[in-house]
Amino acid sequence: MDLHGYAYFVERPRRLEDLQRPHLIERERPYSIVTAVQLPQIDFENFITDMLADRQFIEDYGKRCKAGDVWDCLLVQQRGRTDGVLVLPEQGCFVSWAAYVSEVK
Repeated sequence: MDLHGYAYFVERPRRLEDLQRPHLIERERPYSIVTAVQLPQIDFENFITDMLADRQFIEDYGKRCKAGDVWDCLLVQQRGRTDGVLVLPEQGCFVSWAAYVSEVK
């Protein structure tokens, strides 16, 4: 797993499409993956179509995440896929900031 890199984070995105917009490379932030969550297809689809809903897995693992010079994030993926969503939670179970990563090695 690629545990670090740079990504474009969006504040309070609702859908995956909100994360996949053109941006300046200078707006990308360094990140580190502290925990990865692999979801079944239906749960991942539910997550990427409404990222503002409360999620138990974010509450379970979000305490490990924090913003700083490098953002320590939760990686949310669908089982069997190499792409995913980096999440920086807020107040336990909410997505505060998120970024799409096309491939995690």
